[in-house]
Amino acid sequence: MYRIIEARFLAPEVKLFRLEAPDIARKQQAGQFVIVRVHDHGERIPLTIAASDESTVTLIVQGIGKTTRLLNTLAAGDAVCDLVGPLGKASEIHYYGTAVVIGGGVGTAIAYPTAKALKFAGNRVIAILGARTRDLLILEAELREFCDEVCVTTDDGSYGVKGLVTDQLQALIDSPNRPDFVLAIGPIPMMRAVAEVTRAPAIKTVVSLNPIMVDGTGMCGGCRVVVDGRSQFACVDGPEFDAHQVDFKILSARNAMYRAAEQQALADLNQHPPELHRCRLADAQPGAVTPP
Repeated sequence: MYRIIEARFLAPEVKLFRLEAPDIARKQQAGQFVIVRVHDHGERIPLTIAASDESTVTLIVQGIGKTTRLLNTLAAGDAVCDLVGPLGKASEIHYYGTAVVIGGGVGTAIAYPTAKALKFAGNRVIAILGARTRDLLILEAELREFCDEVCVTTDDGSYGVKGLVTDQLQALIDSPNRPDFVLAIGPIPMMRAVAEVTRAPAIKTVVSLNPIMVDGTGMCGGCRVVVDGRSQFACVDGPEFDAHQVDFKILSARNAMYRAAEQQALADLNQHPPELHRCRLADAQPGAVTPP
């Protein structure tokens, strides 16, 4: 079991967790993720590692479906049953010159560690953060600590510049600060739009994909994506891919396959909040911390 050291909301339904996981923390690299189970009868969900130190990993969770909503009910002192990782390929970090990192919504949490690694590699790093409204913006202060420039956009104009992240990206492409590399992480329509903006000027662009995932080791095939006309698994071949080669249409269709079932599971949860099952590890190790 993995004890939660810190838990706090960054925005409505977006919660930061810092968990004791020294074996994972020591090996984690930017771009990698873990598979989490809240309890021993729960589903497995992938969550990107936003940060780590010698003994803890930081995860940022947006409560959208049943399991993420359950996870967001936990607090410091509670624990999750399983935490497996680090999984996936680490981000390819090189010196490009000017690197633009785009985070849409909670995608900023996934982009954050890679932006930091790009800066440490000597790049000039510009962050573009997008959110529907100011209340949903996360990690702005943390990115300002090391980025050379941070641009904020909101759909409603409540903070920063009213508009889309692609508007700011296009302005950079048309300026003397033309980027040499772009990383975009967020909703599929946003990543697809970024790929189209950078396609004509042939700017190297990478996206981190978020397909349905179960085991995270390439066994289930649930995270299959089409890249450059070939099937690949986001869990072992990614999660980062060349944005200009990703078939976003197929990605969107696969992510929508279980939407009705996901909505029903969330409705059932809201109507009948369950008592979380006791992890079997707690019975094997008396005195261990148990989920509530």
